[in-house]
Amino acid sequence: MLRIGFGTDDLNRLRVAGTRDFMWDVVLSLQLLQNRHSALVFDPWRKRVREGLARSGLVRTTRALMELCPCAPYFPDFLTPGLGSPDPDAGLDAVLSTPRRRLRRELALLHEDRTMPPGARRLAEGGSEVLHRLEEAVRRYHAVAVAPYRAAIDRAVDADRSARADSALAAGAEGLLAGYQPELARRDGLIECGYPFDRTLELHGRPLTLVPSFFCTRWPITLADPGLPPVLVHPLPLAPGWLAESERSSGSADRLHRLLGLTRTRALESLGRPMSTGGIAATLRLSPASASRHAAVLREAGLISSFRDGHRVLHRRTPLGEALLKGL
Repeated sequence: MLRIGFGTDDLNRLRVAGTRDFMWDVVLSLQLLQNRHSALVFDPWRKRVREGLARSGLVRTTRALMELCPCAPYFPDFLTPGLGSPDPDAGLDAVLSTPRRRLRRELALLHEDRTMPPGARRLAEGGSEVLHRLEEAVRRYHAVAVAPYRAAIDRAVDADRSARADSALAAGAEGLLAGYQPELARRDGLIECGYPFDRTLELHGRPLTLVPSFFCTRWPITLADPGLPPVLVHPLPLAPGWLAESERSSGSADRLHRLLGLTRTRALESLGRPMSTGGIAATLRLSPASASRHAAVLREAGLISSFRDGHRVLHRRTPLGEALLKGL
């Protein structure tokens, strides 16, 4: 169980990352390849990725990355420096800028019960050549294991963001946090959630950032070092069959981009559940006026319908919009 000291002032400082994070995707996907968590959801992805890694000659490279990032209660914090940035350059620059003292400390913790292998020892020294090899290995692994599934990842993150935006618009920060139940439970000045071992984290006035992750399973994850900016990476609700569905929709989505434009296509993709205009704006990072215009165009085309719910107007994809997305 993870317990986070969380008072009213902390609620006002709560943050939600708006996008996936490049390095968290790398680390958590590597761990998923080492276990059988969420087998119904991820086994087809595991099979596809292992085949792709073998074709690309990346099996040894991936094993070396797994040594650095094992499926275990501890892995080095320097591998996940971000609070929600999909930019590979930003993520890798932060990793490669890790001070040598911190590299040595965290790699020593990783190997405290066994001899540190030569590769990890060279990395702990922080030489530019070994850091460059780490960067190249991460980029090549990501190109096979993560990048081909970016559309499905973005759809899941966008859906989560829209749900959080609607909760915050309807009920403020209290409603936002309540929307994470039952994964996160708030009681007696604490946030509690499942964790592989008992741990307490104090914020000491620092904002807590919640980061959605496609490859996070079972329970949320936080950084090992309590002195680092507090972050809680949480799973997304994924259904079995997402891989097949993503492959079916990828071709029609490309055609829709050309027909409707990227922004309206993403709006249509996000409206599988009712969403307010403010939710569309938050999900797609648009002004409310721009989100309203895009919703109006989709509604006039019969691709979405709009209805009133109290003081809000909600939009949802119509059967015609659903069929268009699926290329029917």
